[in-house]
Amino acid sequence: MSSGVKHMLYATFWFALMNAFVKLLAHLPTMELVFFRCGIATVIGFISLYRAKVDWIGSNRLLLFLRGTFGTIALFTFFFTLQHMPLGTAVAIQYLSPVFTAIFAIFLLKEKVRPVQWFYFALSFSGVLLIKGIDTKISWELLAVGIISAIFSALAYNMVRTMREREHPLVVVLHFQLLGAVAGGIVSVFDWQMPEGMDWVYLLLVGVFTQLGQEHLTRSLQLERIAKVSILNYLGIVYALLFGWILFDEIHPLVELLGIVLVIAGVVLNVFVSSGKVNPVDGKNEVEIK
Repeated sequence: MSSGVKHMLYATFWFALMNAFVKLLAHLPTMELVFFRCGIATVIGFISLYRAKVDWIGSNRLLLFLRGTFGTIALFTFFFTLQHMPLGTAVAIQYLSPVFTAIFAIFLLKEKVRPVQWFYFALSFSGVLLIKGIDTKISWELLAVGIISAIFSALAYNMVRTMREREHPLVVVLHFQLLGAVAGGIVSVFDWQMPEGMDWVYLLLVGVFTQLGQEHLTRSLQLERIAKVSILNYLGIVYALLFGWILFDEIHPLVELLGIVLVIAGVVLNVFVSSGKVNPVDGKNEVEIK
């Protein structure tokens, strides 16, 4: 297992914990959550950069701004779906992003995707559909918000990949968090609700888990081709189903277990093929030349 794959697995776990705590804070305004989430992570980011003795400003400011803008839009729309959908449903819709990521990478980064990988994408996507089915309680408008989140997440991932070897990973993470904190703070001035009791603890954990997830995500996308590691995000659906069951009493029928199997199968097959360890035609081992 490559370093890029390991970092993506870590990122998926930390983001899953973050999602669960955001769901616990569903009574707070969405942009207020964005403000706290990005604000706490910004403070941690500056500390990390100081320890690493890295200049926080960066040299690719337009790309950093675009990454931050795309990421903030994706974050707001995703948090909105988390607040208005079951945890597993919101995560399943947002995790369409690897499909959009691979498509955008063809045009933006000139990356190639093997034909068989599209089948594996479809396999994982069919698992997502099987897990959640067609929920008639979700409006078309709410579904559109979830799809917008997936699209802007994909654009943000491509900006991260574009800056590989051009910006320090911590700088890329910081600029996203900083822009999100500023945007969230400005909007929250007009719709502020004071957190109470355990809300403060949950908000702190959201920020900490965010920073951990972002650092591992950025390192993963800068170490590996997008099509290889982005599909691993689907594992977050498994975490969402577990956390939804444990924390929010979301019960899922047995048929959804088959969906989980399909998701994992698509992930594993894609990793093997995109890493060059298995030839998708004859099944023989091949050496990947880098």
